[in-house]
Amino acid sequence: MKDQLKIKWLGHSCFKLEYDGSSLVIDPYDHVDGYPELHERADLVLCSHEHGDHGYRQAIEIISHEGQLPFKVESMDTFHDDCGGAKRGNNLVHIIKAGDHTVVHLGDLGHMLSEAQTERLAGCDLLLVPVGGYYTIDAAMAKRVCDAVKPRVIIPMHYCGGGYGYPVLADVDGFTGLYTDKMINNVGDDTFVLTDDTPEQIAVLSFKG
Repeated sequence: MKDQLKIKWLGHSCFKLEYDGSSLVIDPYDHVDGYPELHERADLVLCSHEHGDHGYRQAIEIISHEGQLPFKVESMDTFHDDCGGAKRGNNLVHIIKAGDHTVVHLGDLGHMLSEAQTERLAGCDLLLVPVGGYYTIDAAMAKRVCDAVKPRVIIPMHYCGGGYGYPVLADVDGFTGLYTDKMINNVGDDTFVLTDDTPEQIAVLSFKG
């Protein structure tokens, strides 16, 4: 059996990662327009910052477990805006390693990455990137970040569409439209399975509620 990492989109910027019988949830939310109330179970919860739409830990029931989890987690300090945090504060980028897979969640990144930050993330297997603008980097900036980091798989997040998400955010088409059609994989599901053989792509997930 191939080494698999399952990534499930729970809406907004919230994802559940499952690997080797264990799970973590990152950036659980509360009261984001259109999305139902979030309830989930996981071994670990991570938050990029403490705003209610990213730091609502109460939505996650922590599972009691024995032994060490298969996730190795590192964080990198960034900002929620392009003013050194003066407008919206700090933001943590999470680097999550499970087996041979490395997933990077950019949280509410609000600025271009420095050269050193880019080098730290370069070549990750999967990048979760905000694309809706207004509170974060917009589609054009998101593509510049992706072009610099060069992940194998990109999953856009933190956008508005289909009745879900803050209306001030742009839809995902502004981001996907910057790529060729052959790069876009409209998954048609809320879950993506990453393996060593997964080809380069932009994987657009569908919220299932």
